[in-house]
Amino acid sequence: MCPASEPAFADFGLPGAPGSEEFWAAARTPASVPASGGDGDWRTLFLWRQQTTSTAQNATSAPMSTPVSAPASPPLIDFESWAEATALRQWGTTDCWYAEVRMPARLRVTYRFLVDGEAYADPFNPVGAGGDRSIAATPDAPAQPHWPAVGPDDILPVPRARIRWASERLGGRRTVRVHPVGGGGPVVLLLDGDDWLYLHPAMTAFDAAFAAGEMPPVTLVFLPSKDREAEFGCRPELWEAVRDELLPLVAESGISADPSRLVAAGQSLGGLSAMYAAVEFPELVSRVACQSGSFWWSPEAMELADPLGGRAGGAVAARLAAGDRDLSGLRIAFDLGEHESRMLAHCERTEDLVRRAGATVRVSRSASGHDRAGWRHALLRDVAWALG
Repeated sequence: MCPASEPAFADFGLPGAPGSEEFWAAARTPASVPASGGDGDWRTLFLWRQQTTSTAQNATSAPMSTPVSAPASPPLIDFESWAEATALRQWGTTDCWYAEVRMPARLRVTYRFLVDGEAYADPFNPVGAGGDRSIAATPDAPAQPHWPAVGPDDILPVPRARIRWASERLGGRRTVRVHPVGGGGPVVLLLDGDDWLYLHPAMTAFDAAFAAGEMPPVTLVFLPSKDREAEFGCRPELWEAVRDELLPLVAESGISADPSRLVAAGQSLGGLSAMYAAVEFPELVSRVACQSGSFWWSPEAMELADPLGGRAGGAVAARLAAGDRDLSGLRIAFDLGEHESRMLAHCERTEDLVRRAGATVRVSRSASGHDRAGWRHALLRDVAWALG
């Protein structure tokens, strides 16, 4: 990333002097133009409007990003798992704060503004992910059909059916939402279910994919996590609880659900857990949609200063390398973000061993970093493919 020394706001289609009423009326960011060098990168402009005491007397009626106050330190753009936070600069003494960020080709990333320790969505960006996050995409990032644009003030619809699950194996209580797509069908267990309920509108997207003929009838089960590291590591408790406690509750809910072709869908540590379930609980999980699985994970790697610096494929690869697992009944779709270079060796090792063990495998690379905003299309596509 490289901040510009002087922003050429006209390059991004913004008229008038920075901070003027004309300028703010036209502000729609992030905005991208091709970067110099011909390497496919993009110059992307981010704007934040914060009136300070020095500009209060010249305030206009255009909407503000935050209340009138001077920030104690420069606002930051905080990117999710892609790059270090970037400080914004103030244009003179105006209420215009800006940053120009160099982005690689084909990137979709979640970000937020941090102002004096508080997080805010981008008020100039209509595409959000929850109340305090927004989504930026370079102009060449592939479309994500079926996922509607959701603003920071929008309230996502949630399934009416819910299960109160008091788990003896996992401890504690949690609310599991259940939604029949197209009348219901094979269970699709969405790990990190609350993210797919409240940050990204998975229910709406699956319904739209079904209406377009791109998704068979399925029953979505949104499984929230309480302690991701404990539950999604290579341990049996989660999947024993799903098998013995949760699925019987789903069966009793009155919603059509077929657990015999269960799809485990997970990302990051959730993808690791889904793959672990397919290896250790093949009678339960025969189909997996895995995005950016954390296959670097092993108990030893967790003790390292750089966990991704351990042996390729981590604990799952060690299990599969013994050659005693028959995965011929498994259909698994692997996906990894194009901008996750340090994950690549771990994922490739796991993909190769799973294929050698007899599974039917699909491998793809998405226009993403380690970010749900980039995994969304792969989630729909790979669940549909896993069900054949």
